[in-house]
Amino acid sequence: MSTENTRESGPRLRAVLDAPALFEPSVAPRAAGPARLLGSNESPHDPLPEIVAAMADAALYVNRYPDYGGRDLTATLSRVHGVPEDRIVPGAGSIALLQMLFQAVGEPGAEVVYAWRSFELYPVLADLAGVRSVRVPLSDGGHDLGAMAERIGDRTRMVVVCNPNNPTGTVVGHEEFAEFMLRVPSDVLVVLDEAYFEYVRDPGVVSGLVLHRRWPNLVVLRTFSKAYGLAGLRVGYLVGDPAITTRVRRAYLAYSLNTPAQAAAVRALELRERLLDRVEEAVGERTRLRDALRAAGMSVSDSQANFLWLPLGGDSAAFARRCAEDGIAVRVFPDEGVRVSIGARGDNEAFATTCERWMQHPSSDT
Repeated sequence: MSTENTRESGPRLRAVLDAPALFEPSVAPRAAGPARLLGSNESPHDPLPEIVAAMADAALYVNRYPDYGGRDLTATLSRVHGVPEDRIVPGAGSIALLQMLFQAVGEPGAEVVYAWRSFELYPVLADLAGVRSVRVPLSDGGHDLGAMAERIGDRTRMVVVCNPNNPTGTVVGHEEFAEFMLRVPSDVLVVLDEAYFEYVRDPGVVSGLVLHRRWPNLVVLRTFSKAYGLAGLRVGYLVGDPAITTRVRRAYLAYSLNTPAQAAAVRALELRERLLDRVEEAVGERTRLRDALRAAGMSVSDSQANFLWLPLGGDSAAFARRCAEDGIAVRVFPDEGVRVSIGARGDNEAFATTCERWMQHPSSDT
């Protein structure tokens, strides 16, 4: 091969990187009034002053590498959840930990089973890890665990269950999940992604922290991004059997969980009750907004997360444009639906008004 041809073709990277953008984050709309950011499932509350102070104090030491294993954070999580420290792995957000799990099972021919539609990054992480995705359609917006169990085969290395499911907000019950686990081979890793668990109010919902000791092949993912309001810091944690956590740590990106983020997460756990009061407020707003949208004639999910799902089908993109015109950012899934985060009361009321106008004139051009 000539030098000239090499220069024209460039470095030989994996073909998956030549695909269109793998993930597009929500973008704030351009409008005359204030932008109402209801597209990314963030907490609308400012961080507590004590958490900001903890970050500021930790920033005095950023000339040093962060605690590699997050020892203080691990110890605090252990006390809060009553879980031994060797069962906990903190990381730079639950997404980073999930990426580590995809890489951990990624070998030629490996498959990962998950419901669809579910969290947008599952197929992205699978592609990047060189793992084949096996997508099992939702049933009435929820996981069809029976169908998922049937899709597990000799090549299956991991199953991911998003609970509550993003973007539909549906949940899996304790009993049905236990029955599902009995059908999963012991050499298949099951990941229970519980990013929104603090918003659940259904007492029958499965809790990974309750069941992870029963099955050594079950791990749980949780995050500080939602209920704890630390999305910008990227902190999450994994809970599972020591045989798994020990090996996952070997795939850990060194020093990826920075010092201010660790300090903020520890302080957030110490202030947990105050932060959970904010969660309770969001749950109340969730019910209020859901009822308002249904009163306006819209079909709305019974969500257990900090968002609502509007199954608008082919009208989804037009509805999202109408929201953008009103200065409201939502998450659109073309030809499927729109996900709207629960925000501050004023933002929720503005969204409800947009929905009422939409039902009267369902066109972005009206």
